[in-house]
Amino acid sequence: MREDRELAAKRLEMLEKQLRRRGITDEKVLSAMDAVPRHKFVAEELRERAYEDAPLPIGDGQTISQPYIVAAMTAALRIKSSDRILEIGTGCGYQAAILSRLGKEVFSVERRPKLAAEASKRLTELGYANVHVHCGDGTLGLPEFAPFDTILVAAAAPAVPKPLLAQLAEGGRMILPVGDEENQLLQLVEKLGNTVLTNTLEGCRFVPLVGYHGWQNPPQR
Repeated sequence: MREDRELAAKRLEMLEKQLRRRGITDEKVLSAMDAVPRHKFVAEELRERAYEDAPLPIGDGQTISQPYIVAAMTAALRIKSSDRILEIGTGCGYQAAILSRLGKEVFSVERRPKLAAEASKRLTELGYANVHVHCGDGTLGLPEFAPFDTILVAAAAPAVPKPLLAQLAEGGRMILPVGDEENQLLQLVEKLGNTVLTNTLEGCRFVPLVGYHGWQNPPQR
């Protein structure tokens, strides 16, 4: 119980210092960040660090993004309660859990079988019943479940993958980091008829998006 109280206090501190003070004002996003226990998505030995302003390792060379980036990307999508959401890069499942509290249904793709299985099990055990984890090449999306109202890509692509753009619904929004290993920018893509609007938001650093429409030979870190 003492540990739970301490972690809850750290989560509240995260909300105030890392999110509100840095411009995250969407109360629904803040509520989701408060409701999802981030410490249950990292290894036991990292639980005390779960609410730090930093990414943390989750195995297989992957990371859980820092809380601010999770919140900023989520807020930029302006998710509605009726949205069907596609997430590329399930990782440990934390971002999917946040999305699940905002939209109707989340379809998440993870290319690493071990991470996909662990995330699916964790999300089920924690009660996120509207998240469906698939294992495969995320750059191909999930055409059998398209179109999607919103798409979040949690890995850095050299360019916007064409299949994901094709699976974005009319009026839909996609956010993803675009760039090389060292320099990436968050891009918000909106699909309006035959027009695709792209807004550049801020700098970031993610692991490479590996796949047919991403890095087929990912940059070495």
